[in-house]
Amino acid sequence: MPVTKPTVSPLEIGGARIRVGERLRIDLPLPSLFTKTAVFLPVHVVHGRRSGPRLFLTAAVHGDEINGIAIIRRLLESASIRNLRGTLIAVPVVNVYGFVRHSRYLPDRRDLNRSFPGSESGSMAGRLAAALMTEVVANSDLGIDLHTGAAHRENLPQIRAQLDEPGVLELAQAFGAPVMLNSELRDGSLRGEASAIGVPVLVYEAGEALRFDELSIRAGVRGVLSVMRRIGMIRDGAGRRRQETEPVVARSSGWARAHQSGMLRFLKPLGARVEKGERLALIADPFGNGEDPVPSPAKGIVIGRVNLPLVTEGEALFHIARFGKTDVAAETVERFQSLMEPDDDLSEPLD
Repeated sequence: MPVTKPTVSPLEIGGARIRVGERLRIDLPLPSLFTKTAVFLPVHVVHGRRSGPRLFLTAAVHGDEINGIAIIRRLLESASIRNLRGTLIAVPVVNVYGFVRHSRYLPDRRDLNRSFPGSESGSMAGRLAAALMTEVVANSDLGIDLHTGAAHRENLPQIRAQLDEPGVLELAQAFGAPVMLNSELRDGSLRGEASAIGVPVLVYEAGEALRFDELSIRAGVRGVLSVMRRIGMIRDGAGRRRQETEPVVARSSGWARAHQSGMLRFLKPLGARVEKGERLALIADPFGNGEDPVPSPAKGIVIGRVNLPLVTEGEALFHIARFGKTDVAAETVERFQSLMEPDDDLSEPLD
């Protein structure tokens, strides 16, 4: 488990002093728009009265991935964090520039998640990345970065992490998503650069860009609370599941691609168990010349898929995760989906 920094003394972020037992929102200044409109990075800090880990939560690193914003909002309103041990540092909208433009990217088309650790004198992406690294990541012991699939692509709830890093597998299991992927670190990513300074990060992927998905949000809230419980930030029993699911680790994954352009008719949903060669969808010629199947490249579980039915040759359509025991993985996904039915105390409107 990560070594924790002491939290029984005041904390300073962005020049603001957060006293023990205090909750505070801090607006970190960012480069203004060309209209001279001021832009700020909102950071919520819950600084507990008792010592414990410092956990950061980030959402909307890609500006159009909004499920994580709802997850953080619900967590900040949760009664489970009232008697917090340690410190929660939550940034609901990291890429504020992309968020207001409904875009994954920054105005100069840079991908923020390939721009870390950034530089105070660099590009807009570099300056934003540097502010997050300096004020949030460097003040934390571990983090959870909340993502969705890209535009018109949907992901089954899953955790991606470097599972052989000390203590990370235990945290990933605690989160409770049905699938875990052992994912290598990428240069320029928040996860990669945080790890380089000794701050392990779990990436939660679930749902689709620019869409609120209730199952993904509920699973995210439960997962974060479960990790907080595991590392001692909240008391045992706070936000506890009615029953536990045991996540399964994918050995590898790959994509089924379109062998021709056309209109896609889906045959398999997210979470479906498939055999190698089994039909995932049919691609139709829009002018009426028949349909051709899209076969699964492997035996496994559908953990991601495109949602837009108009596809071009070579496009990635279905993400298939391979498991040592596909039957066990399929049962885990089914239990998870049943667990997330909207009949427990975390259900609420999505605004």
